[in-house]
Amino acid sequence: MKNPLILNIQKYSLHDGDGIRTTIFFKGCPLECIWCHNPESQAYNKEVLYNEEKCTKCQACIKKCPHDAIYIEADNICLNKKNCEFCETCLDYCLNNAREIVGKTYDIKDLIKEICKDMVFYEQSGGGVTLSGGEVMTQDIDYIKNLARSCKEKGINVAIDTCGYSKFENYEAILPFTDIFLYDIKLIDEDKHKLFTNKSNDLILSNLVKLSEKGANINIRIPLIEGVNIDENNEEIKKMIDFIKPLNISKVNLLPYHNIGMHKYKKLYMNYEGDDLKRPSDEKLEEIKELFKQNNFDVKIGG
Repeated sequence: MKNPLILNIQKYSLHDGDGIRTTIFFKGCPLECIWCHNPESQAYNKEVLYNEEKCTKCQACIKKCPHDAIYIEADNICLNKKNCEFCETCLDYCLNNAREIVGKTYDIKDLIKEICKDMVFYEQSGGGVTLSGGEVMTQDIDYIKNLARSCKEKGINVAIDTCGYSKFENYEAILPFTDIFLYDIKLIDEDKHKLFTNKSNDLILSNLVKLSEKGANINIRIPLIEGVNIDENNEEIKKMIDFIKPLNISKVNLLPYHNIGMHKYKKLYMNYEGDDLKRPSDEKLEEIKELFKQNNFDVKIGG
């Protein structure tokens, strides 16, 4: 069993399932959504975050790096990712904390100890733990299964937040220890899905049907983005409704696009490709919400 990298442990989370929750963000995702607001969650390996606004260009990181991974070019501090060994030497010599390494491993017992610190909040609010990402279902499934089992043994509600892109055997393995799946659907049109996420949606839709047939408790979460899955006639939304209407769906959450994570791309030496993406208007959101209500879905705007 391999301990996967964890990006963040977010306490007092209110948007990743019912009640007050602790959300565990695992690092690594098979999709490459151009609107991703957590680009540091995409790669399965550790990464360096560099905050240029904090940097004074003292070049101590360059001088002290034992692997020649940091260099200056046109007055910019740059990173040779192939050379970086994540030894954290640059962090030790950065007086302004302009550098950060993301990705940390936890033994399950240590992670459970951290989760249990907020047990009183789960009990009072009907909350629990949400395993998210990145994509939790592409991590070492024995680790995820044992983590979820340990939570259930302590009476903690477990939610799995997933994009659906993993082999179904992983979902079968986790199903006995999962109270609810928060399942993303981005597009029904396969060509558009490939265009905006770099992956087909065949596996995603197939897994959703199979989970429904297994009797899983499923909340559908739909990011709403102008020019991606929102158009004047709501054609893509109508396709989603037709697809999920025969399934066992508990609730639908409509998630309006936001770009609050775009500043992270520069910190990761990445380009943000979602400059032209827009949030739907409030009127359009209400229009889409009404479409789901007309089809007898329990629907809300937001997580």
